[in-house]
Amino acid sequence: QVQLVESGGGLVQPGGSLRLSCAASRFTLDYYAIGWFRQAPGKEREGVSCMGSSDGYTYYADSVKGRFTISRDNTKNTVYLQMNSLKPEDTAVYYCAATFMYGDSCPDGPMGYDYWGQGTQVTVSS
Repeated sequence: QVQLVESGGGLVQPGGSLRLSCAASRFTLDYYAIGWFRQAPGKEREGVSCMGSSDGYTYYADSVKGRFTISRDNTKNTVYLQMNSLKPEDTAVYYCAATFMYGDSCPDGPMGYDYWGQGTQVTVSS
């Protein structure tokens, strides 16, 4: 069974950094677009970032642009989300998602992804 497992969440002070990991098992990420989403209590799931399968395309939500960086290591079958200059409004459960999509593009929205991780909690608070 295809599986995505996130890790790296936790409690961090405002201005701090975290690196989330999304490890895939039972399939390789080479031809998959990968997205990171987050959901805060009482809010809809929000797209944060995505990377096309060819790595030539990345997307960032305006709220995280310049602070977050998505990357992948195909040798480890893992995608990362480096989060710097964290703010309290970044507090949410973060999910990674994957879908088979060859080329420089990402699906439009969460409905375009086939596989999801279980989520990891990120809390930004002093």
